Amino acid sequence: MTAVTTRSVRYPADGLTMVGHLALPGGTGRRPGVLIGPEGPGLNDFQRRRADALARLGYVALAFDLHGGHWFGDPDEMLARCLPLLDDPDRLRDIGHAALDVLRAEPRTDPARIAAVGYGTGGAVALELGRAGVDLRAIATVNALMTGRPGDAARIRCPVWAGVGSEDPIQPVADRDAFAAEMQAAGVDWRLVVYGGARHAFHHPPTDPDGSVRPDRTYGQRVPDGVAHHPRHARRAWDDVVGVLAETLG
Repeated sequence: MTAVTTRSVRYPADGLTMVGHLALPGGTGRRPGVLIGPEGPGLNDFQRRRADALARLGYVALAFDLHGGHWFGDPDEMLARCLPLLDDPDRLRDIGHAALDVLRAEPRTDPARIAAVGYGTGGAVALELGRAGVDLRAIATVNALMTGRPGDAARIRCPVWAGVGSEDPIQPVADRDAFAAEMQAAGVDWRLVVYGGARHAFHHPPTDPDGSVRPDRTYGQRVPDGVAHHPRHARRAWDDVVGVLAETLG
């Protein structure tokens, strides 16, 4: 592991000023880059620490923003923002391309070795970058089994890994089957891991309305039905994502 330096980065996307979190590993040479897309509520310190953790492993990591620096503590407000995004692949791609430009512009980033990791809405952004034909080494998503426009998956040029909870009512078996069929028909090198007993957003610990993680692991805000943290599978999903990056970025 290496020493890490971090900074906030501001950039335009989707008519907003996004506020991302860039984490750099120690040293001076170029390193593989990783985009990290947050869950629907937005970017918080928990997800910034994901970027820091990847930087300690030697990656240049950018946790990108979805909502112009805003965290949605109210699930209804979050859905009002995210559902139109999820219905508009071009907006998702624009958000992803803007973040990718920031990551590529960082002198420490090796532009030939970039992967995209995403959770929920951030995972949909990662997948749409792949469907747009962006040159990525890997796409890894959790709770992001959103299918794309017909035929677009044929443009994915890298392995795709996806994780989901077996008891997720928001992304049920029908979504898994549709996602698998899309990837298979497109000839993608894909994997789908189902975490037994886990529900939606199992990978993110409970938070307060401001997005801060609660130390007692109880929810301090209203959450959509079907959301529940699963600490054991959260650790496993993170280890699986790290394994995908090690396999594809070197």
